[in-house]
Amino acid sequence: MKNRREFLKSAGLATAVVGLGLPQFGFASKKAADPLFKISLAEWSLNKALFSGKIDHLDFPILAKQHDIDAVEYVNQFFKDKAKDMAYLKEMKTRADGEGVTSVLIMVDGEGMLGAGTSEGRKQTVENHKKWVEAAKFLGCHAIRVNAYSAVPWSTNPADAKTAMDITSSGLRQLCEFADDFDIDVIIENHGGFSSNGKWLAEMIKETAHPRAGTLPDFGNFRIATENDKNISYDSYRGVDELMPYAKGVSMKPMVWDDAGKEHPLDYTRMMKIVLAHNFHGYVGIEHGVEGREWDSIFEIRRGLEDVRRTLEAEG
Repeated sequence: MKNRREFLKSAGLATAVVGLGLPQFGFASKKAADPLFKISLAEWSLNKALFSGKIDHLDFPILAKQHDIDAVEYVNQFFKDKAKDMAYLKEMKTRADGEGVTSVLIMVDGEGMLGAGTSEGRKQTVENHKKWVEAAKFLGCHAIRVNAYSAVPWSTNPADAKTAMDITSSGLRQLCEFADDFDIDVIIENHGGFSSNGKWLAEMIKETAHPRAGTLPDFGNFRIATENDKNISYDSYRGVDELMPYAKGVSMKPMVWDDAGKEHPLDYTRMMKIVLAHNFHGYVGIEHGVEGREWDSIFEIRRGLEDVRRTLEAEG
């Protein structure tokens, strides 16, 4: 592992994304000629077509470019057995580079819980994620997105919340220490359970106390749990505001939650003002695709983002 790590670093096989942050938390800085924020496409937007075989994962950056999007966020589920397949990764990189498409990050699922109940379990989870850190480096990504799942089931008990925070931050810190050698950030998405409580996730990142640890605020993922057929949720606008100080990316969905378990259409202007207020000017990743009209629905989201960007830029 060490030899391969040193090879990847010294050979310069991937170019790290530069300019993606202030020193402490990795905010994307803005140059005078840059847009207020950039737009990328999360591969999950096309998940049904990918799972069914209608779309080949290797064609994702090509299709994105054909639809006027020049930055992509991969999902490991669509090339799960290829993390160490250098020929396959090279083909991914060749296709993205050939289209002038930036590889932003890899969303990683199914590799264990960072908050496993034992230290051995956490170490194994970290080990499982290492190959994705290496793959992200090779592809030119700036980060991997992981989950803050733990052995502690979600509850309203503060003691459970604290235990979950302690063990998850322990696993996250170990992974960040490994990823630091590759200049790769490790970012957590609010993704159900404790992590969909903005305050809890922000505190967990703070407790991790590593500059590589950050968040990927997802506008639409503030549903904490469902009990007795009722949704338990966290206000999306408040949650994003709490997570943005640690954000190294943003995930865009057109529906948001309130504190009463109800969904509402996103107020683009209100949300993007919150994002920008934290001096974030990096990628806002579209993660939305209506089955059967995926590209049309992606275009609608992109147009909404572009409209609000123009309006806010005009306001100065």
